[in-house]
Amino acid sequence: MGRAFEARRVAKEKRWDKMSKIFPKLSKAITVAAKEGGADPEMNGKLRTAIQNAKAENMPKDNIEAAIKRAAGKDASTFVEINYEGKGPHGVLIFVESATDNPTRTVANVKAYFNKTGGMMVPTGSLEFMFSRKSFFEFEKTDKIDIEELELELIDAGLEDIEEHEGTVYVHGVYANYGTLAKAFDEKGIEIKKSGLKRIPTNPIEFTEEQLIDIEKLLDKIEDDDDIMGVYTNIA
Repeated sequence: MGRAFEARRVAKEKRWDKMSKIFPKLSKAITVAAKEGGADPEMNGKLRTAIQNAKAENMPKDNIEAAIKRAAGKDASTFVEINYEGKGPHGVLIFVESATDNPTRTVANVKAYFNKTGGMMVPTGSLEFMFSRKSFFEFEKTDKIDIEELELELIDAGLEDIEEHEGTVYVHGVYANYGTLAKAFDEKGIEIKKSGLKRIPTNPIEFTEEQLIDIEKLLDKIEDDDDIMGVYTNIA
């Protein structure tokens, strides 16, 4: 699961490599978290994670602080988190997470993306069972970290899978144990680079290179939308 998941993550980040695209999404994630649980990251785990992920993308401190302040402003937009589900080219399953201040606009856009690429949206909840929610963490490997020893120590904390790839360690764990794992890493002095909650396909499917070209066209359109915060597929 780890390497396939990482390959998909890298492919997605290549499409999000422009600051003009990723910074607004990171800012929105921070604003949504601050508005929902308060502006103190020590008391708001969701905000702490959003800030952590923004720093991992080298987002300037001023941008982060501005996003937090925006949540407390009188004119701050009220964002609603909504999920959309659909089938794309060649039957690929796609689960979309959004944060929007205009659900009518967002659903119309997402529906258009699917329709224009030969796909279609399906009723909410249709694909929920096709994806498992997992907590994830990324950190840099150091000489002080023994991966096998760490794996044994974190099993009780909810760890399910750990892999190292080119100096970076990728951890997946039980969805409900995100906080427990985060605390365990903190107690061990391991500095987390990125973390959060993701959806992993329960039955990954292999697609040909030609099919993936068609699928990527749809994924590009969806992920370029400023309202979209996460896109997950059943691509192996």
